[in-house]
Amino acid sequence: MRLILLGAPGAGKGTQATFIKEKYNIPQISTGDMLRAAVAAGTELGVAAKKVMDAGGLVSDDIIIGLVKDRLKQPDCANGYLFDGFPRTTPQADAMKEAGVKIDYVLEIDVPDSAIVERMSGRRVHQPSGRTYHIKFNPPKVEGKDDVTGEALIQRDDDKEETVLKRLSVYHEQTEVLVGYYGKWAESGQPGAPKYRKIAGVGPVEQIRESAFAALAS
Repeated sequence: MRLILLGAPGAGKGTQATFIKEKYNIPQISTGDMLRAAVAAGTELGVAAKKVMDAGGLVSDDIIIGLVKDRLKQPDCANGYLFDGFPRTTPQADAMKEAGVKIDYVLEIDVPDSAIVERMSGRRVHQPSGRTYHIKFNPPKVEGKDDVTGEALIQRDDDKEETVLKRLSVYHEQTEVLVGYYGKWAESGQPGAPKYRKIAGVGPVEQIRESAFAALAS
């Protein structure tokens, strides 16, 4: 199973990725993890990436694709792989295609913006322990207090409504085009085209998981 997970920030890709990884026994490939590993190992690409990052620049698609190709040669990718958060742009998707990175399925987890804002802006965290709550879906026993210690809960900056809206806006501008990109490619019937599947990402986690498994079996 070789697949790409698409969806807005907060759509629940991370949760579903864990279920898919376990079911198909495949690694989750994140460009952030690959970059950190390459830099730590001091590989040729890692050294090049570190130079760019140290100068405050964005690592080029060429370097990222090089890292992807190296990563896919590792033995744990023998059964396939799952891309989460990559590709993010059309040039990255084109570069993957040109590099011959094989994809069986593209799975889109579709969640309305309003649901994502409610989901993320309602999160509250007890920083010392990492325990998380939600003001609507999983409230603490006492408002604003951790159930165990009684200490104050905080809202992380990442979860503030204006931050969530900003991230969604970037997603709609840069990454949402991939929905059309992979949808059209799937419909083209060209050799090597992936299957495109879209599931609703609202409702109980187990229900979404079953929808994902059914989509990947169809």
